[in-house]
Amino acid sequence: MKKWVVTAKGADFNRIAEKFSISPYLARIIRNRGAVTDEEIDMFLNGTEADMHDPSLLKDIDTAAQILEGAIEAGIPIRIVGDYDIDGVCAAFILKKGIEAAGGSADVRLPDRIRDGYGLNENMVRQAHADGAELIITCDNGIAAAKETELALSLGMSVIVTDHHEVPYEIRDGRMEYILPPADAVVDPKRPDCTYPFDGICGAMVAYKLISYLYSHTEIGNNVNDREGLMKEFLSFAAFATVGDVMELTGENRIAVKCGLKILRSTTNAGMRALIKATGIKPDSISAYHIGFVLGPCINAAGRLETADEALSLFFETSDEAALESAHRLAAVNESRKNMTDAFTKRAEAEVKEHYALDRVLVVYIPECHESLAGIVAGKLKEHFYRPAIVLTDDSEGNLKGSGRSIEAYSMFDELSRVKDLFTKFGGHRMAAGLSMPAGYADELRRRLNAQCTLTDDDLTEKMHIDIPLPIGYVDEGLVSELEALEPFGTANPRPLFAEKDVTLRRVQLAGKNSNVLRMVLEGQNREGVPAVYNGVLFNDAAAAYDELKDRDLVSVLYQPVFNVYNGTKSIQLNIRDYM
Repeated sequence: MKKWVVTAKGADFNRIAEKFSISPYLARIIRNRGAVTDEEIDMFLNGTEADMHDPSLLKDIDTAAQILEGAIEAGIPIRIVGDYDIDGVCAAFILKKGIEAAGGSADVRLPDRIRDGYGLNENMVRQAHADGAELIITCDNGIAAAKETELALSLGMSVIVTDHHEVPYEIRDGRMEYILPPADAVVDPKRPDCTYPFDGICGAMVAYKLISYLYSHTEIGNNVNDREGLMKEFLSFAAFATVGDVMELTGENRIAVKCGLKILRSTTNAGMRALIKATGIKPDSISAYHIGFVLGPCINAAGRLETADEALSLFFETSDEAALESAHRLAAVNESRKNMTDAFTKRAEAEVKEHYALDRVLVVYIPECHESLAGIVAGKLKEHFYRPAIVLTDDSEGNLKGSGRSIEAYSMFDELSRVKDLFTKFGGHRMAAGLSMPAGYADELRRRLNAQCTLTDDDLTEKMHIDIPLPIGYVDEGLVSELEALEPFGTANPRPLFAEKDVTLRRVQLAGKNSNVLRMVLEGQNREGVPAVYNGVLFNDAAAAYDELKDRDLVSVLYQPVFNVYNGTKSIQLNIRDYM
């Protein structure tokens, strides 16, 4: 069972509504999203590219740009080291194309997920040196690569770190001591001495900021043809990565994604156009949803099951025909990834129900699971059972490798730290973690995590946060249209959620492929007391919901009103998120 909670953040909603020419409903929802001052509300509603923060506010960005300018002018070979996910791929694309457009010479090394692991490593440093690189630029990694940076410097190379992850630290004498890599420049909004106003940007956005600063604050920018067009393309890729890397869509991120989506809808990048076509999306309808659940997973799948190199190459492709061929391959890899994930998820769920139904921390060992999918399966378990979940699998050397996903009340990193003697390696943060350990210790990890677990029944009850308790009969085209002003929806800016108790249920019917959708006919009353009928759609556990609701006349619902367009006709549909 889920717990329904009404979000009740106070404000003078009528004043806000009058000032910004919106309804009190919209004013309340925007307040629920964290906007407090008039300036923040205006930014939420009307923010433009001009309102994004000045790159010069990033610590070390001037030094990084000067080093980069010198390397470009001297013709020094530059090695960009990215990551195998959507953020690392997009960041590497922005840096490479941005440097080459300014006349520089740069190549990219993306790590192999299984062979190399995450981020810069010693082998990659030595290979860069052997290949003649004199400058290494990291993107979406590097902040934790102190030893690797030292090695690169000792070999005579310069190093620029661009990253967005937390700075590692040690507790000494009760105090946190941050460990920055000894690079020539470290550009990371999360470094403690950086005063950048918004530290929630992704790695690709940091790369975008660096190229923007390079073009606008150094002489080298004068060499760039169609600088404005390039920066628009780079912004669209930074926005693409922001959604794909599940950054919060607040502040600067919200503006970037809002602007980036407009650019993506008419992108000139052959690879991006091909990916949109291969996945069957209409370009003019691209939303944050399509990036997060259709386009982005194709890029991530390459880094999970094969290598991310083809994903990066796709974005540099100039031939429409070759780009489409590559995009279809990536889409096929993602389809394979989905099928494998579904199979391993079903197996993991069955294991939990049969053996670990009473565990408050789920630890499931699936030897055959591809190690790159363990985190996705753990996330599925967390969502299904609403408990912290860790999925373990065999690695290539016969040891165990695992990924964990957590719930709000459980700090995965802190709890794993209490049993770190079991691990050969582990890391992460409150909501997710990765680990390696010797074979045969899965049961011991499960036993110890559950023995020390202090989660209560309330902690293990998922909370559904209602924006406004609103009778369904009050929903009209004006309200649904107004809600579109809140887009793009995503992390920290979800689609608004409304609720009404005891709605008249006229009919329920299973529909869709494999009867996986439940259609409802719901009746409410509008403000004048006139009956109003709506179509409701439930996408989760449709068969079970049908059995529970088929003989009922009343139902309480959590719903999200949207427009449904069918055969050119637009109507209001209520997406049902939960019921009781």
